[in-house]
Order: sequence, then C-alpha cells, then structure tokens
Amino acid sequence: MSTSRNYTVVGGGAIGGTLAVHLAAAGHEVRIVDADAGHVQAINARGLTIETPQGNLNQKIAASIPDEGPAVLGAVLLAVKSQATEAAMGWIAPRLAADGYVASMQNGLNEPAIAARIGAERTVEAFVDLFADVTGPGVVKDGGAGTIALGDYGGAGAASARGDEASERVRALAEDLWHWGEPIVTGNVRGFLWAKLAFGAMLTATALQDEDMSVLVDRHRDVMTRLAREVFAVAVTEGVQLEPFDAFEPELYAEGADPAAHEASVSRLVEWLDGQAKKRSGIWRDLAVRRRPTEIPHQYGTVLDLAAERGIQTPVLARLVRLIQSLERGEAQMGPHLLDELAA
Repeated sequence: MSTSRNYTVVGGGAIGGTLAVHLAAAGHEVRIVDADAGHVQAINARGLTIETPQGNLNQKIAASIPDEGPAVLGAVLLAVKSQATEAAMGWIAPRLAADGYVASMQNGLNEPAIAARIGAERTVEAFVDLFADVTGPGVVKDGGAGTIALGDYGGAGAASARGDEASERVRALAEDLWHWGEPIVTGNVRGFLWAKLAFGAMLTATALQDEDMSVLVDRHRDVMTRLAREVFAVAVTEGVQLEPFDAFEPELYAEGADPAAHEASVSRLVEWLDGQAKKRSGIWRDLAVRRRPTEIPHQYGTVLDLAAERGIQTPVLARLVRLIQSLERGEAQMGPHLLDELAA
C-alpha cells in the first residue's frame, strides 16, 4: 500500500464519491466538500456507500458544505459538473496550499479555467470514464467498469510531448487509486478527453428517448457516427491525437474509416454498453429523475465555439445541444421523435 496522503474531493457525486470511497478504503485521509447539505449529512451519519453487483462498499468519510470546509487544501480532486467549475475554483483557489494541486476529474475541457486561477504547474489533467450514479443521499451506484487517465497539464492548446513521463504528484495519485484499479499515466490526456467528448455526445443523444443506451446507439448508428465525426473535426484543428478507451475506438469512427470495420466497432461498443449495469446516461438521469439542468450546454459550448471560430460545420451537435436545452426547460418531452429530429 502507498504512503497515506490527504485528499479533498470537491463534489461528492457519482465520480467524486466513487473516488473518495476507494481512496479512503486504500487508507488515505479523505474529506468531501459538497454543496448538497442532505448528501453531506447522510455521509457524516452513515458513511458513503457504493452499491456494486458484488456487494456494497461503505466508508466513513468526513464531509462538509463549502462554508464549513477546510481552510487549507493540498491535493484536490475536483468532481463538480463542468458548469460549476468557475464557482468551485473561486472557493478552492484562495485555500490551495503553495504545494497543492487540483486534478479535474470532470467531463469536458475544464483545465484551462482551472489553470487560469491557480497556474498550469498546479493543475493535473484527468480523464474519467466511470459509469456511476448518485441514487440517494450518501449512496452511489456503480454502473460498470471504466477507465481513468492522469497527466500533467501542459497549457491550453498545447500537445504534450512528455510521453509517459509524469510528475511525482501524478504518479502518486495513480498509485493511491490502487483500490479502484490502475489509472493510465500519460502525456496525452487531451486525446482521451476529446475522444470522450465524441463518445459523450453519442450517449447524450440517447437521453432524448427513454430507452437503454445500447439499444439507441445500435438503432441510430448513422446519427451517432455523425456526432462523433463533428467532434473529431474540431479535435483535428487542436492538434489532438485521439486515444481509444474501453470499447470506444475513435479511429474507426473517423471520416474515411473502412465501413465494415466501423460497423464492427459500433457493434462492439453496443455489446459493451449492454453489458454495463448502468443502462441510461447520467444526462438522462439529470433530465428524467433529478429534474435539473445538465452540463451539456456548457460542456459542448466550448466545442461549438471552437468550431465557429474555425469555420467547421457542426449542425448535428448544435441541434443536440438545443434539444437538450428544450428538455431542460420543459418545452419538449423525451421520445423517438427527438432522435428523428436530430437525424433529419
């Protein structure tokens, strides 16, 4: 087991809660800071529980709302929704120790906003693809295996040339997550993040209908591929080398990919999604269960802005964001008609 270290997890939801439990189970001192007072109260009273097909994992973890959080922060795992990044960094930055750092365990491209507040040298890039949901106060349901990649932040728009070299803090974080599994340590976290933006757009599209992700990806292969290709067209202008993860093989979704190889890749992805305990996306849960705004407009707003700046056409992605916003506002209802509209 690695040396015991202290971690503050800001945002104790699906991703943050999962990582907090595994870090605590590995013997590290962990504190959760979360804006949901009911979630915080449940964690303090009963611990934080991860429900898995193999049984429940419960850990006693100290939790607090931001106003009652620690005055000095060292290693911070930021796991709030992407639209809450600026507000969270406003709380973190003045408390972050000189040798502290923030690792963005989030969806999207949040590292530039983090680095702008605390400096690139104190920012850690992370890619997290964990299938999990908060199902109640103090309870996270593990929805299936995933992947984590960690690396040093090289600055906005900069492609890292460090290969697999990494700082001591990145290597330590990877080591400390052994109870969860073995993260990938890489100089190309951005390649994973952009690949996930494409994969995430496909899963977001499945939130337009009340049906399993695997079923809808299989049924609407053409529009799913078009979404991925629009994201990839922007990634190319960023000089990103896309990375495969889990069952998603970005090179087989690109323009010019062999059609038979592409179809086989989609079939593998569908089979993998069908094998996950989590059948619906987190976006679907935000809309249908939690009745709250999603992070999609913020997360993909960055991609759409870059596309507009560079004259890249992204009509399907733009329409997807508008449809999600219409569901958030209650102006539309989930159903197959929305996927038909997306594909029109």
